[in-house]
Amino acid sequence: MSSIPLQTRLPRTCRISAIKQETEHVRTLTFEISLGARPGQFAMLWIPGVDEKPFSIAYDDGKHCKVTFFTIGALSQALAEKKVGDLVGVRGPFGTFYEWEKGQKLALLAGGYGAAPMYFVAKEAEKDRATLDVIVGARSKEHLLYLKELQSLSNTTLHIATDDGSQGFKGYNVQVLQSLIEEGKSFDQVFACGPEMMLKAVSDLTARHKIPSQLSLERYMKCGYGLCGNCVVDPLGIRLCVEGPVVKNETCRKITEFGKYHRDSVGRKHEF
Repeated sequence: MSSIPLQTRLPRTCRISAIKQETEHVRTLTFEISLGARPGQFAMLWIPGVDEKPFSIAYDDGKHCKVTFFTIGALSQALAEKKVGDLVGVRGPFGTFYEWEKGQKLALLAGGYGAAPMYFVAKEAEKDRATLDVIVGARSKEHLLYLKELQSLSNTTLHIATDDGSQGFKGYNVQVLQSLIEEGKSFDQVFACGPEMMLKAVSDLTARHKIPSQLSLERYMKCGYGLCGNCVVDPLGIRLCVEGPVVKNETCRKITEFGKYHRDSVGRKHEF
């Protein structure tokens, strides 16, 4: 984060240059701005009189940035009603990002709309000649995201898993990763973004096989600067908007609430 000037993370209004309807409830907005974001980071989107919330950055090519979101709640519903040319408040990027070395063998696990930031990882890792196994999971085929974009990448093998078996493997993406490992495929690192119980399964699997992994943990974030403390996790006290959202597995396994509960906007515990 130190390489990103503070003034680039202050609020500004950005114009929507394109809108793509990914699925019935998922949209991608493209903004006429680059945040200088790295894969795994997030931005705060704001609509006056509605709310401000964090969203993972789906892509940033130095000229435009994209945000893919599921329409649920007041802010995302208001975003879904926006048209090309409309303005949205944007500030960022915030948080940590996925890190790899050139030429590494990487497994990327995406659950639901976690496919968007995982595509950002894959697109950038392709430039570093990484070998990628990308495992995209969803409840059913109509909820799968970024398949065409991932299939267009070099040195990338795409695996698909759906809960109901409507496309690809019937089951979870973590089961696909487990099968690849048991078949003897080696990975230098595993990256994951998706529902927390999926992340917990990835954490357990990679710890058991001693494979380094980086996981994107989601908590209720309000400020993005590490000031409000709303995204602090037990018992470490780290702020996931600053020391996260991308966290190495050895740290994740010290977080006692990981895979058990999270806190809402006023700090109340909610079990997964």
